[in-house]
Amino acid sequence: MNDMPKEKVTVTIGRELLRRLDRLVAEGQYPNRSSAVEEVLRKQFAKVDRARLAREAAKLDPAYEQALADEGLAGDSFCSP
Repeated sequence: MNDMPKEKVTVTIGRELLRRLDRLVAEGQYPNRSSAVEEVLRKQFAKVDRARLAREAAKLDPAYEQALADEGLAGDSFCSP
């Protein structure tokens, strides 16, 4: 799935999390622990990125952004009257 170089790390997790992780692997949802942890991290980072983008977008002033868009369109040759 991901051709990026990989690094080996060691983590310590609680027994219950490890039990759940191993169950996912045993059920065939992931080929091994590493793949499962990598996928969970990838999904969590995507969620964090979406939340960060939403926070930044909430800071925008819609009226100001519309004015900028209108100004840009007015200068485009394909929008000439």
